Amino acid sequence: MLCLPGLTRTAEDFDAVAKALASDTQAPRRVVSMDYRGRGQSDYDPDPANYNVAVESGDVLAVAKEAGIGRAILLGTSRGGIISMVLAATQPALLAGVILNDIGPALDMRGLVKIKGYISDPPPRQTWDDACAGLKALFGKVFPALTDAQWMEWTRRAFRQEGGGLVRTYDPRLGHVFDAVDPENPPPPIWDLFDKMAGVPLMLIHGALSDLLTVQGVADMQTRRPDLEVVTVADQGHAPLLEDQPTIARIAAFCARCDTAA
Repeated sequence: MLCLPGLTRTAEDFDAVAKALASDTQAPRRVVSMDYRGRGQSDYDPDPANYNVAVESGDVLAVAKEAGIGRAILLGTSRGGIISMVLAATQPALLAGVILNDIGPALDMRGLVKIKGYISDPPPRQTWDDACAGLKALFGKVFPALTDAQWMEWTRRAFRQEGGGLVRTYDPRLGHVFDAVDPENPPPPIWDLFDKMAGVPLMLIHGALSDLLTVQGVADMQTRRPDLEVVTVADQGHAPLLEDQPTIARIAAFCARCDTAA
């Protein structure tokens, strides 16, 4: 399995599912998670224009080659799912299956505007409690069931200590990705890329409270792909955290189905 994070996210988001799949006594699976350029433990790119899907798709292929991965199940959260669709069009032989985590060809503009808002001008955070409170303020309505411990775990994945305060685990210049996002001119849907996954086992994990992928968007995907396996995660929005045992079990079962299909 090759795990591809969301726009500002890191490989750590996949820790729970990766450990579960890799330590399965019946069918242990190699799991590779990556940090895109400018995120997590990867260096910032000197040219922020390189923070785009085309360049990042090339980076994924370079990592796969270096890691000796000729065929994999892709687990893509948000932007990682878009990259998965691009790879289905450009490198179909790589794909043994695809799991899209709360992403589809058509997205709700409200969710895009929300992401633009908190990426483009993030407030400074000095303490872990302050950063945790900020995450709750942003996402509390769409993740109402998280415990205090879970919020702090999320916070420690989203920030790191640097100097006298905290910094986010991504290059602040990543906000330029949203310069062209305008409610009056929403990005066009990418159904042509979605259709490139025809014939590849496909699962969608959907946050029941997602403000980016709507219920209608899921229905449209099912119309296009009647064999699409949909897992709805209650009390979670964009994007499901992939930490609960029922979701992990469904992912493991889907992987087994991909093995059978292969």
